[in-house]
Amino acid sequence: MTVIVPEPVIEESNDRESQVEEKESLDLDGGFLVPGSNAFGHSFRDYEKESERRAGVEEFYRVNHINQTYAFAKKKKEEYGKLQKAEMSIWECIELLNEFVDESDPDLDEPQIEHLLQSAEAIRRDYPDQDWLHLTALIHDLGKVLLHPCFGGEPQWCVVGDTFPLGCAFDESIVHHQYFKDNPDYNNPLFCTRLGMYSENCGLDVVNMSWGHDEYMYLVMKGNGTTLPPAAFFIVRFHSFYALHRSGAYGYLMNDEDKEMLKWLRIFNKYDLYSKSKVRVNVEEVKPYYQSLIDKFFPAKLRW
Repeated sequence: MTVIVPEPVIEESNDRESQVEEKESLDLDGGFLVPGSNAFGHSFRDYEKESERRAGVEEFYRVNHINQTYAFAKKKKEEYGKLQKAEMSIWECIELLNEFVDESDPDLDEPQIEHLLQSAEAIRRDYPDQDWLHLTALIHDLGKVLLHPCFGGEPQWCVVGDTFPLGCAFDESIVHHQYFKDNPDYNNPLFCTRLGMYSENCGLDVVNMSWGHDEYMYLVMKGNGTTLPPAAFFIVRFHSFYALHRSGAYGYLMNDEDKEMLKWLRIFNKYDLYSKSKVRVNVEEVKPYYQSLIDKFFPAKLRW
């Protein structure tokens, strides 16, 4: 199946007064307008909100940054890339996520299914004709099933949180960068330079990213032959790569195809981060629509 993905469209207001109002509430992020609050008018990604929660997030990243090494990520990809942990449908996987809350996210204390549906419904509202993007939003965090006991009950530090390249220097824009100093790769002469083991504009496809739910779901998509377009794969694999799409770091590793895909990731990121809310989505009402998309792009049962 060939899916034609049109160029992203950033709508501009023709009304001078509304343009001024927009500029007061929006910041430019690589040419894309990024809101100062989420799709429901709430602030987002605020690490300064609560000292207790902030401390928990910092401790999460301390452990994450010490243990996410090149060798560790390679080993995990080899283990989970075999897709031998379970066989289940997309919706069965979604229901498993009801049991977990992401400890790395200071703004999200609801079960994952709430976040998935909020993101998907917000995109569906603004991009009604891009059904592939609606489904991508629904499935983007399904790799968090790594936390489930049937998948080995992996600790949160190697499942969630921001992701980053391994095999080259850790960029200072990565959240809580200071804790990388205790990572065995930090002073490794093979990995501690700007390019490390990579070459200029080699393409993100060859980069060994830190292990987590993004990389795992990307492997699941590839291994099960989904017909979602390349942009969906890019979004799923790199949606937690904030050093790239929020800070512009590691651009020298990207090729021309990556740069095109990044346009869609930045659009998606608005709905991933900025749709978090206490507004509830009626699961039974929207399930038939999303099940039709699952049937369109995925087999009935997937290897995980």
